[in-house]
Amino acid sequence: MQWDFTSKVFETEVIRLADTEERIVRGGRDRFAHLPQAFAGIKQIGVIGWGSQGPAQAQNLRESLADTGIRVKVGLRPGSASMAQARQAGFIEAHGTLGEMYEVIRTSDMVLLLISDAAQAENYAEIFAALRPGATLGLSHGFLLQHLENEGTWFPPNVNVIAVCPKGMGPSVRRLYEQGKEINGAGINSSFAVVQDIDGKAADQAIGWSIALGSPYTFITTLKNEYKSDVSGERAVLLGAVHGIVEALFRRFVHAGMSEAEAFKASAESITGPISKTISHEGLLALYQKFSPEEQGQFARMYSFAYPIFHGLILEIYEDVAAGNEVRSVVAAGKRLATYPMGKIDGTRMWRVGEGVRAQRVESAIPLHAETAGLYCALMMAQVDLFLANGHSYSEVCNESIIEAVDSLNPYMHAKGVAYMVDNCSTTARLGARKWGPRFDHISEQEVFTAYDSDVEVDESRIHAFVQHPLHQALSVCEELRPAVDISVVT
Repeated sequence: MQWDFTSKVFETEVIRLADTEERIVRGGRDRFAHLPQAFAGIKQIGVIGWGSQGPAQAQNLRESLADTGIRVKVGLRPGSASMAQARQAGFIEAHGTLGEMYEVIRTSDMVLLLISDAAQAENYAEIFAALRPGATLGLSHGFLLQHLENEGTWFPPNVNVIAVCPKGMGPSVRRLYEQGKEINGAGINSSFAVVQDIDGKAADQAIGWSIALGSPYTFITTLKNEYKSDVSGERAVLLGAVHGIVEALFRRFVHAGMSEAEAFKASAESITGPISKTISHEGLLALYQKFSPEEQGQFARMYSFAYPIFHGLILEIYEDVAAGNEVRSVVAAGKRLATYPMGKIDGTRMWRVGEGVRAQRVESAIPLHAETAGLYCALMMAQVDLFLANGHSYSEVCNESIIEAVDSLNPYMHAKGVAYMVDNCSTTARLGARKWGPRFDHISEQEVFTAYDSDVEVDESRIHAFVQHPLHQALSVCEELRPAVDISVVT
């Protein structure tokens, strides 16, 4: 696929990532002046929902569109517990910026549907019926597309359908936007997709939406590709797998004689701290090169055994997602949640230990652990190669497999613990982490560590492929486009 598009409003540029070229749009507050043109004819943007993305997107849009005459109005179910939170954020019925969900949909020229995936699946017919002819429906996730395909139906033919998908959870989208008030361009990268364009305005509306959220750079995808990479990534690198592998590593290090506190530092703290920070600023190859020759041997051994095992499991996830099975699973789970709600995931011994470690943390005392780094990089590269093999762009691969983890999710895990990282994401992501995390835990202990501790020779070709991988060049270009500031998590 050619990762290209045109814009009548925004300046675009072509970047070279490995052996491909992609057209992108840089963000920044200096682009806000173009937003009225991008949203020409739009008087009201309705933000529907107040979950992970809703608060961030509503507030960012309101501030970016100040003094343009475009109203941002939040729509919620009557009696929603989120009404009080929306009012606290400044969305008020008397000001015309807060209302009942369907009333907001009916009166909005652009409707951003940010309710839970399960609620979208349950209510899409009524939502579609409430849309104005000629309006724009905006999504931040491809879940609904996959559900409609499973149901054998489609979007209404008389509306634009676009997507802007921030590569980070809602609190990150808001936090980096706030930091960007002082540093132009600070925010979360986003992909965009045009599913249906009835008036030739859809692409610029999507790009304008992304810029108004604060995205440093925006790249094109298809909503189907976004769904496959995003949902697979949630179950692998972003949430499920990282939770599973740190549980396995913690037990491994305790069994080897470390204290529980030191084991936590060598596993969870190492990944969310110095490993993530090094990858964020310098890349995966630089991480490998930071180790001594002996440590590089440990990294290479762990990487070489873990890569093919993780690749196989991520392939299973990807195939389930592409076939629509994960959507069916989430829809079914949504019907059970009222009776069987999800609990927190930080109740095990490891996370109890982690609370104490974080309370007394000295950043300089967190080790850059070679075995942990080898396991984590194998996980990332297995997902990278699987996505590339299935036709995803390098921008999507870099963001969904690496940047979103090290620049958005892991900093929250580092500051607040794994429960915050997992349980402040979407219901779909939380369900996926619970379903697949134990698989990564089990496969790490039963297969990867067993091979590492055996006398089996390392396959040197795997570490050679890692060192020579074109991903490193692509990631270096993406890192030049990253926010000029690290996210500062308010604890």
